[in-house]
Amino acid sequence: MTDTLSLLKQRRSVPPQSLAAPGPDAGQLEELLTIASRVPDHGKLVPWRFIVFAGEGRAKAADVVAQAFRNSKPDAKPEQIEFERNRLLQAPVIVAVVSRAAPHVKIPQWEQELSAGAVCMTMLVAAQAMGFSGCWLTNWFSFDRSVLASFGLAAEERIAGFIHLGTATAVPADRERPVLAAIVSHYGASAS
Repeated sequence: MTDTLSLLKQRRSVPPQSLAAPGPDAGQLEELLTIASRVPDHGKLVPWRFIVFAGEGRAKAADVVAQAFRNSKPDAKPEQIEFERNRLLQAPVIVAVVSRAAPHVKIPQWEQELSAGAVCMTMLVAAQAMGFSGCWLTNWFSFDRSVLASFGLAAEERIAGFIHLGTATAVPADRERPVLAAIVSHYGASAS
């Protein structure tokens, strides 16, 4: 079995609260983003971009999320606001993969959105190959226009995922996956 197959069989998501420093440094992050950019991209539209939240940037983004939550839920308790603020403070590095899918004469929007999703998955696999752990999450603020505008996103842009990266302090137990035969159907196969 190749190293790639072994890596793919072992890949697991690690929750942000189980990720600690060190995260990828500037050089490793550049390599991760370059690798993630190698996904299928029909028409070479590059229908995605990246926003990196690290260091002080995480705290600024966390404040934006907390303020948006407070604005949308004026009766929220302080601990609820703090919980929302902490969503972007747990992992040492977070990369927002921004989907820029737009109408095109030849390439459907859904293909462009799938390309952004492939970026997220490729980044997770590459991070694991580098010795880091991570997870891919979206939250309510992935779609909140005030938050997205604060992050500099245009009206047509959306967050395909926040990729939380760091060093695992705890790895979730391996869970059994469904048996492949139970989830695959074969077109044209006769029923037995």
